[in-house]
Amino acid sequence: MKRIPSGIICLLIVVIFFGYLAQSMGLANMLNTVMRTAHDLLLNTVFYLMGICVITGALGKVFVEFGVVDLIQRMLRPVMKPLFNLPGVASLGAVLTFLSDNPAIISLSKDKKFSRYFKTYQLISLTNFGTAFGMGLIVIVFMIGQGYFAAPFIGLLGAFAGCIVSTRMMQYFVCKDYPAYRDEPACLDVEMEEHTSQQSTSFASDTADSTFIRTLNALLDGGKSGVEIGIAIIPGVLIISTMVMMLTFGGSAQGVDALGNPIVVYTGGAYEGTRLLPWLAGHINFIFEWLFGFTASELIAFPITALGAVGAALSLIPEFAKQGILDGNAIAVCTAMGMCWSGYLSTHTAMLDSLGYRQLLSRAFTSHFFGGIAAGIVAHFVYMLAQAAALVP
Repeated sequence: MKRIPSGIICLLIVVIFFGYLAQSMGLANMLNTVMRTAHDLLLNTVFYLMGICVITGALGKVFVEFGVVDLIQRMLRPVMKPLFNLPGVASLGAVLTFLSDNPAIISLSKDKKFSRYFKTYQLISLTNFGTAFGMGLIVIVFMIGQGYFAAPFIGLLGAFAGCIVSTRMMQYFVCKDYPAYRDEPACLDVEMEEHTSQQSTSFASDTADSTFIRTLNALLDGGKSGVEIGIAIIPGVLIISTMVMMLTFGGSAQGVDALGNPIVVYTGGAYEGTRLLPWLAGHINFIFEWLFGFTASELIAFPITALGAVGAALSLIPEFAKQGILDGNAIAVCTAMGMCWSGYLSTHTAMLDSLGYRQLLSRAFTSHFFGGIAAGIVAHFVYMLAQAAALVP
């Protein structure tokens, strides 16, 4: 009996949502559009993303195996304290999440030899810090595959700025709510021995193995992890992207009426929709245009989708390109916000729960939301400066 009220609310939401779509598109057209959009996303987007995941996963594993990751994180160590207020070893978490996905930071955080370098409030903020770089390599490679080369790296700079905002805000909230965490060591029961990146991430294999075998194993293991990531993004792409697209794009234009207005009809084809999100965003589009430089209200669908899954958000990019609303600035901003947010609504809960600080979830959400906004703003204005200097078209 206690579940009846929530069941009624759930039923009402479902009826209202699909009733709105059916009333606008027609029931048969709505059902056909849902199935055809999901099918096209699976064939033309998911498998493409999976291919990227396999290649980048293999490359990332080779970097780990032969110490490239170790080299990069040592280079980044000097900037960790002044920018993020984190120990130098935290740079390892940024590199690993960039090469894989957000949850990579969890295994590091739970490693006592790693966490002993942190105060408690710093360890908690790793949830925000690691998420800001999640799937970064995949996002950048995907954007480059769309024909843009400089813009994705400007987006990476924006994500870097957003990460600073998110991590610092999270640390402020934690210290404000739990002052004892400021000076409390994150880990006490560990032997004080020299921490090496080889111990925490298994950078090197048995030295008896030949270079060829190590390379082959790294490529195959990394490719396998890429397949797992590709499989994991299927629900997000098919469910979230289908719904967002049906609220973003319109119907098929069929000629014009007597007044010259386009006649829009629904045929049940893929990627048809009601344009609800652009209609809502159009009322405040001046905000998005000023903050992010978006020239079309439809572009706001990307960061909205990235809140749940950045893999699903990437599936919107080809359709934006088909409609001619994609440009270098949009690529930079979408890269920045996609990397920084990278599905934090679906991962922060599990990450904080695994660390034992679920009560700070609302603080993590708030911090990362503003971090993503900052990432988009920085990417937009840096792109404008680069454009003014004739560094980008």
